[in-house]
Amino acid sequence: MRTVTRAFIGATTAIAIAGGGVAAAGTAFAATGQTTQAVAGSTAVTPQAVVNLGLNATQAKKLQRDLKNNWGYKGAIDGQLGTDSWKAMQRFLKANWGYTGAIDGIVGSGTVKAIQRWLKANWGYTGAIDGVAGPGTQAALKRYCNS
Repeated sequence: MRTVTRAFIGATTAIAIAGGGVAAAGTAFAATGQTTQAVAGSTAVTPQAVVNLGLNATQAKKLQRDLKNNWGYKGAIDGQLGTDSWKAMQRFLKANWGYTGAIDGIVGSGTVKAIQRWLKANWGYTGAIDGVAGPGTQAALKRYCNS
């Protein structure tokens, strides 16, 4: 019985600590909007959204190489389309495909509509310019990345 009680108390304590840590991290994130404190240390973590729009790592790396060669992408060629990849893509879309939003690296409907215009003109996208990165948009983007 003593072993079972110790195991239960240990597990309960671990859950309580983890729960408090998660709650604190969530509060820190909500308060700053920028960073969170790691529970076990003092290292700040900056959230980075990765939005590959259905591309695998090899396809995303091709897009990153093109963005690096032509649109000011300075990040790693890692197959993870994060904020810096999308900022470079937005520069391309602003220069050529009617993107009018901020260069903020957020893949919103304005970014997707501009991607759809580009894909419709060049890569066989036949759907609506609706800002939704559905299967047709993703398939056309894959065609570009596989070319």
